[in-house]
Amino acid sequence: MRDLTVGFGMCGSFCTFSQAIDEMRKIAEKKIRILPVMSYNAYQTDTRFGKASDFIWEIEDICERKILHSIVETEPIGPKRMADLMIVAPCTGNTLAKLANGITDTPITMAVKSSLRIGLPVVIALATNDALAASASNIGKLLNTKHIYFVPMRQDDPQKKPSSLVADFTSLWPTCEAALKGEQIQPVIRS
Repeated sequence: MRDLTVGFGMCGSFCTFSQAIDEMRKIAEKKIRILPVMSYNAYQTDTRFGKASDFIWEIEDICERKILHSIVETEPIGPKRMADLMIVAPCTGNTLAKLANGITDTPITMAVKSSLRIGLPVVIALATNDALAASASNIGKLLNTKHIYFVPMRQDDPQKKPSSLVADFTSLWPTCEAALKGEQIQPVIRS
């Protein structure tokens, strides 16, 4: 594998943080440099899934660098070629909507915009309870957007949460490898 740096953005789908961090650790074990980015909410919110300070410590330990957590810090990612690929894992329905509609008001949306500005691939690992409802049009829009790739996803609880989709986080790195070749791995929706 050539010398790579990946941006790794995390949004506030806190219930999937452990899965995302597990995959972050696997990427780091491949000796790939990671540029960590967190949304405002992800960086400062304590939840029943863990304390923000604990997640920050763990991520900075894995990545061996400080987390970028402001728009000012993430704007240069593209122009300065700070990464070869941008990951958003987990990506919430809120962030998905902002990306689909060109809204840049968080560190994550700026990191993505900055990456797309120079044609870097952006890999989205979705985790949202309304994917098959209000967010469906945004998924469709982004599936048809150049340089955006989705980690395959599935319904996590079709009976209790029939509109929810969650990325198969174990497919994160294979999706990244395909994205670096300009390919979307299939199928995107798995059963």
